[in-house]
Amino acid sequence: MDMYQNNPYMPFSDTTPEEWAFVQQATAEFDENQKKYFYMVYSSKRKKSQDILILTIIGFFGFAGLHRFALGQIGMGILYFFTGGLCAIGTIVDVVNNKSLTDEYNRKMAYESYHMTKMSAQ
Repeated sequence: MDMYQNNPYMPFSDTTPEEWAFVQQATAEFDENQKKYFYMVYSSKRKKSQDILILTIIGFFGFAGLHRFALGQIGMGILYFFTGGLCAIGTIVDVVNNKSLTDEYNRKMAYESYHMTKMSAQ
């Protein structure tokens, strides 16, 4: 039996329980085609927490703020870049909080994908 048919979100290996619950609740009313469309849109926008962690760690080597750019926080990315990650303190905080930063971004992208799916059904 194909696991994708039972669980289309299986490729999201680093999904948190909160993200999983949010996605399941958002797609509960969708038919199969809408769920596939949502999955396609969401998977293209979603970020992995490991990738954000790597970009944050790169901030210690002179390229601070890359993770903020990747998360769509352009203003904070510029600020981190020109201040050396707010004198490395902001970068340290972001290393510790990288999962919550990624979860917040993914929740926004799930919400955006949900609305795109709803609009495409009309």
